Amino acid sequence: MKKPVKNWLLASTVATLLAAPTVSTANSDVEKLTQDPANWATWGGDYAGTRYSKLSQINAQNVKNLQPAWSFSTGVLRGHEGGPLVVNGVMFIHTPFPNTVYAIDQKTKAVIWEFTPTMDADVTIPVMCCDTVNRGLAYGDGKIFLQQSDTVLTALDAKTGKRVWSVQNGDPKLGMTNTNAPIVVKDKVITGISGGEFGVRGFLAAYNIRTGQLDWKGYSMGPDKDTLLKPGKSTTWQDGKVTPVGADSGTSTWKGDQWKIGGGTTWGWYSYDPKLNLVYYGSGNPSTWNPVQRPGDNKWSMSLWARDADTGEVKWVYQMTPHDEWDYDGINETVLVDQEVKGKMHKTIVHFDRNGFGYTLDRETGELLVAEKFDKSVNWASHVDLKSGRPEVVPEFSTEHNGEDVNTVGTCPAALGSKNQQPVSYSPQTGLFYISGNHLCMEYEPFEVSYTAGQPYVGATLSMMPAGADVLTGKKDGTTNLGQFTAYDAKTGKIAWSNKEQFSVWSGSVATAGGVVFYGTLEGYLKAVDAKTGKELYKFKTPSGIIGNVNTWEFEGKQYVGVLSGIGGWAGIGIAAGIDDGTSASSSEGLGAVGAYRSLSSYTKLGGTLTVFALPN
Repeated sequence: MKKPVKNWLLASTVATLLAAPTVSTANSDVEKLTQDPANWATWGGDYAGTRYSKLSQINAQNVKNLQPAWSFSTGVLRGHEGGPLVVNGVMFIHTPFPNTVYAIDQKTKAVIWEFTPTMDADVTIPVMCCDTVNRGLAYGDGKIFLQQSDTVLTALDAKTGKRVWSVQNGDPKLGMTNTNAPIVVKDKVITGISGGEFGVRGFLAAYNIRTGQLDWKGYSMGPDKDTLLKPGKSTTWQDGKVTPVGADSGTSTWKGDQWKIGGGTTWGWYSYDPKLNLVYYGSGNPSTWNPVQRPGDNKWSMSLWARDADTGEVKWVYQMTPHDEWDYDGINETVLVDQEVKGKMHKTIVHFDRNGFGYTLDRETGELLVAEKFDKSVNWASHVDLKSGRPEVVPEFSTEHNGEDVNTVGTCPAALGSKNQQPVSYSPQTGLFYISGNHLCMEYEPFEVSYTAGQPYVGATLSMMPAGADVLTGKKDGTTNLGQFTAYDAKTGKIAWSNKEQFSVWSGSVATAGGVVFYGTLEGYLKAVDAKTGKELYKFKTPSGIIGNVNTWEFEGKQYVGVLSGIGGWAGIGIAAGIDDGTSASSSEGLGAVGAYRSLSSYTKLGGTLTVFALPN
């Protein structure tokens, strides 16, 4: 039988659109692609993770006229995190498990190719914490990189969708999974690992983009040969200055061999500074959630890292929440911007942590510059001491101070954080960061738990409820909103404005040169607000709740905005996993999230859809 002419034309089109660069130029190719706002070639829009677009065709004056232009069903009914990539006119989208990848021709809206990996659902899904999400794809060297749920990292030919190579990044039978979007840096594709709730020891790994060979791997804890920390050379912030770390700092703050099942997983987002040749990211919570069982600072869980892209060697590391007692997982994105702080220009890294503090550090040295609450209802710590770099913990809300089998009440934020994985955006026009946030408190009761490989290693029960306080002042006011969308100045640590949302904002935002910021809500609304004032300018309800990241690009001279909707994630786990019947589910199910979000099922239902918006012709 003859091949349909249409398929031949599509293949021909994509072949011309995606000219594969050589390995030596893969890094400069990605940089060049991100400098053209017609593309959205990496998770953050650029290596700095700013999620800012120079496009201004859609602006604060005309965004009210925005309309759905087209849509595409993914065919999967679980949480859709991450967002589409657009590279030289071709769109690439992904799904949660089973991690199908689609290449779509924007002109015809037809599928050029699709790829679904073979995975064992019975092995993988039971060890995926907080839904079966995937946060997206990476592009480089003419390939699309997919980090599969079962930890297999796969390189696909961007023109044809054929697998070029794949490599096993971990072992699901030990609780290891993957949900992160990789990043391409030079001749490497960099990825992490998930599974902190199963006692997995976190790491960052770099694989050769041509062969899949492992180039380096740096663990979050363990001896120096594992962490790639260089005593006397790698530094941290201590006693008001940048200080060299001592030998085996990744084992000395753990009891015995607990570091071997220490957590500190790396399932968030990765940024890169080409001039400094440093990769930046955060490591997650220590295992177990019961702090009494793991005395010490538990380094280097809950930390920000700067690693040499070529070798993985650690330039500097800073621990935000030593001896975490609340599951304030530190994996959130790191944004790289140059700013004047306290009268001096710095190359900064900005990070909004689950623990409710916004951190600004010098990304060259690791000097701590600013650490302030971006939600004033946060009460587990009074402040961060800028000299020591440590938070001042309030004993009333310390789960270790109160002890095992004691329910600590009223701790803010809840374990899912003042902000979870949903990435912020930054506008150089306003100098503000835009934070998709949560606004909850919790009850938290730690209990003794033993480790068994491949089994949950949590050791705490918790339930969540509205913070019932003002974001700007922290004063109790009886409000019931579970989320907010906040503009924050990372130079000063001041909140510029904040909008209440009924439910958590689990969608990553995008800021544009048109003076507009876009984000999605759990009920399913795409919203546009004024970047300066926060005034709502537009909203449209998509088929399902939005936990995906809003991206924007240009095709044939027209600006588009696109977002994946599909309720799920930790906040939507009750609906996604069917563990909430609306009446009888315990408020502590879904790692504490089901009770607080029970009413969400009245506003949205399951469904996986890409919706693309544009101004009318």
